[in-house]
Amino acid sequence: MSAAVPLWVEAITGLLLVASGLFSLTGAVGLIRLKDFFRRMHPATLAYTLGAWCVTLASIVFFSALEARLSLHVWVIIILLAITAPITTILLARAALFRMRRAGEDVPPPLRNGT
Repeated sequence: MSAAVPLWVEAITGLLLVASGLFSLTGAVGLIRLKDFFRRMHPATLAYTLGAWCVTLASIVFFSALEARLSLHVWVIIILLAITAPITTILLARAALFRMRRAGEDVPPPLRNGT
């Protein structure tokens, strides 16, 4: 492939990738600074998801310009991430609640059917 990509496409791709890095850095700082698991979980997940969206958009812009046609196969990755990230977050939160209850810590009681 020796096709040249216009400078404006490279600039947009670069800006999106830098934004992705900044979002990921923000998520990492949030993991370090926040005190417990439940406070760390939500902001970091949002930051990493925004970072993944920026990488996806950068890939779409770059490869669409490189191939001179709309390249949308990258959407599969971000769609799968958007589906699995909330499910993973819920499972991690439930596992943490279970472990905290087993350790005897003060957490909300489990929900009961019919109440």
